[in-house]
Amino acid sequence: MLVRLGFALSLAILVATTPTFAADDSYPAATTAVIMVDPYNDFISEGGKIWPRVQPVAETVNLVPNLKRLVEAARARGVHVVYAPHRRWREGDFADWKFPHPVHQAVAKYQVFADGTWGGEWHPDLQPHTGDGVADEHWLSSGFANTDLDYQLRKRGVDHVIVVGLATNTCVESTGRYAVEMGYHTTFLKDAVATFTPAEQKAAIELDYPRIAHAVRTVDEFLGLVE
Repeated sequence: MLVRLGFALSLAILVATTPTFAADDSYPAATTAVIMVDPYNDFISEGGKIWPRVQPVAETVNLVPNLKRLVEAARARGVHVVYAPHRRWREGDFADWKFPHPVHQAVAKYQVFADGTWGGEWHPDLQPHTGDGVADEHWLSSGFANTDLDYQLRKRGVDHVIVVGLATNTCVESTGRYAVEMGYHTTFLKDAVATFTPAEQKAAIELDYPRIAHAVRTVDEFLGLVE
C-alpha cells in the first residue's frame, strides 16, 4: 500500500511539474541568439567521417535545410547567430591528459574535425557570416565550459538562446543545460538537431528536453514568435 501510494505521489509531482508554456511566448530579436553547435563537414556533409552515423536521423528531420533556413531567417530578422564549435583535433591534444574521455579517445583515433582539413571546416551552407559570433572551441560537450561563449552572448545583450546542431543528446543537450544554469531563457528546436540513432533522438527530445529547457519547439514555431 505504501509503495503504491509513494508511486502515485511521485507521478502526481512529475505531472504537476512538467513544463507548460503560454502560446504567446515571444522572442525579442535584439536579445535572442541562435547557438549553432558543431556544423562541421565531418558531421553533416557527404563524405564526412561521422556523417554515416547521423545521416538516418539528420535526413529524417531535414536537418541541414532546416538549419540553413533557420539561420538565414534569424539574420534577416535581427536575431544573433553564435557558433559553438567542438575542438578541432590537433596532434598531441590528449597525450598528457590523466582522464581522457572516450569521446576524446575516439576523436584522437579517427582524427575527427581535424584542424586544417575539410572535415574540420564548416558545412558550406552553414558558414558564419560577418557579424556572427564564433566562440572558443569546446573540448567535450558543453559549448560554455572553458570557452568564451557566455561572453559572446552577453556582449550582444542576449538573454534568450536557441540551441541547435549536433548532436541532439550530447553537445546540444549539454550546452542547453549549461545555458539554463547561466540564467538564459533556453529553447531547443526538435527539427534542427540530430544524433546517432532514432532511439537517442526520441529520448532526448521527448524526455530530456522538456525537463531542461523553457521551451521545445520547431523551426517554424520559433520563427513565428520572433518579434
